Amino acid sequence: MSDLNTNGALTRRRRATLAAGRVATVQPVNGASAAGTANLVTADFSLHDGKRIQDRSLERPAAKSEKKKHKSEICDRLSCHKAQESLLSSASGYRNYRGVLNWCVVMLVLSNARLFLENILKYGILVDPIQVISLFLNNPYSWPAACLVIVSNVFILVTLYTERQLSKGSFSEFAGFLVHCINLSILLTFPAAVVLLVPSMTPVGGAIALGIYTILFLKLYSYKDVNLWCRELSTVKAKKLARSLSCPSPQHFKGGEQKVCYPGNLTIKDIYYFAFAPTLCYELNFPRSPKLRIHFLLRRLFEMLFFIQLLVGLTQQWMVPIIQSSMKPLKDMDLSRMTERLLRLAVPNHLLWLMFFYSFFHSSMNFTAELLRFGDRQFYNDWWNSETVTYFWQNWNIPVHKWCLRHFYKPLLRKGFSKIVSQSAVFFLSAFFHEYLVSVPLRMFRLWAFTGMMAQLPLAWFVGHFLRGNYGNAAVWMSIIIGQPFAVLMYVHDYYVMHYGNEAE
Repeated sequence: MSDLNTNGALTRRRRATLAAGRVATVQPVNGASAAGTANLVTADFSLHDGKRIQDRSLERPAAKSEKKKHKSEICDRLSCHKAQESLLSSASGYRNYRGVLNWCVVMLVLSNARLFLENILKYGILVDPIQVISLFLNNPYSWPAACLVIVSNVFILVTLYTERQLSKGSFSEFAGFLVHCINLSILLTFPAAVVLLVPSMTPVGGAIALGIYTILFLKLYSYKDVNLWCRELSTVKAKKLARSLSCPSPQHFKGGEQKVCYPGNLTIKDIYYFAFAPTLCYELNFPRSPKLRIHFLLRRLFEMLFFIQLLVGLTQQWMVPIIQSSMKPLKDMDLSRMTERLLRLAVPNHLLWLMFFYSFFHSSMNFTAELLRFGDRQFYNDWWNSETVTYFWQNWNIPVHKWCLRHFYKPLLRKGFSKIVSQSAVFFLSAFFHEYLVSVPLRMFRLWAFTGMMAQLPLAWFVGHFLRGNYGNAAVWMSIIIGQPFAVLMYVHDYYVMHYGNEAE
């Protein structure tokens, strides 16, 4: 014990001697006092001590974080499960199925590639551009479909003239209504008569001409209604209030654009802009895009040209041989043979319908809208997610749906008709135009398109009441895939009986 105390005292004395020697060796610099120098030395030692304390304070949180990390690793080893749903379960909330969609596209391409290869090996190359021209023209010196399209300008000018006279008060409302009725009636009957009576009119050319006239009919009907509503507002309300109601509010327009009020909209420029715009519903002031995007325009143009060539090529190579092989009276076949023909026709027909939908409703209409700087680009909605038949018909063709809702369905409701009657009337009108666009160019009236559209009413009721969710969506897809080729098969059968029935006998 005494040795330890002695050694400890010696150690303390040595430390004190060293500290005193350090202080003693410090000399004043540049006239500074010894006290000031001592203060600097003291401050230096205090800085070193503070740094050590700070280093220790930094080491403590690091050590704590490492302990927590180690503890969490141990907890992860002990527990690896938690309450959660499977991804394919609807309760999981998972919605990213892009990989599954890509897989479906690859499988669709591979399966159809096999059928396409078999078709080429069996029939050879059937694509013929010269034959495509013959679908539009029987005689290169006679262009009846193009002449019909040119004549349609007369109906546009008659509508504009009538509205101008109504705005001035030169025509009474009854006289204007009568002129519009006559004009719209001739607009539907005149091209149908030309298609039926002119021998040089081809079915394809007639269908295109009648399609243009049908679109023009719906546009001019909307033009008539909107101008009538503006006149009603101007007579009921004061002039200032009427202008504020007949014109959209300023927040719908980008700064600096001039807004049009009735009757300033009754110009040739305005009605022809509406005639070419990708919409069926007229407005005094359409929403406009800020500028023309050249890159977007060229991309849509490339898609249009590509899909037109692809549709024509696949129709010649794939659809025509199947249709020709199906041109045989149904009475000569049993049910299994008829079902086999229907399924053979369903796949190429549905694939071509999907291509047509994208090329027309996305590429063509966006190209036209971009060229005219038309702002409303909602030409379709998510119809592929339809769980009811009604949702499909409301969302696959938005321009037609908006027209039916604005100019047909809601006016019927305002007149006191029930929703069921109004909805049935809308389907009846759609069925009429479907039959009009198919039977007149083919020059035969079998009402298959009309019956197919009217059959959507009981189908919509059945799917809406008994099927929900994925089952309803599957039913909608089945009606699309099977319904269209069934109608095509019926028309092909009737066409065969009409033109080749005597030869077969």
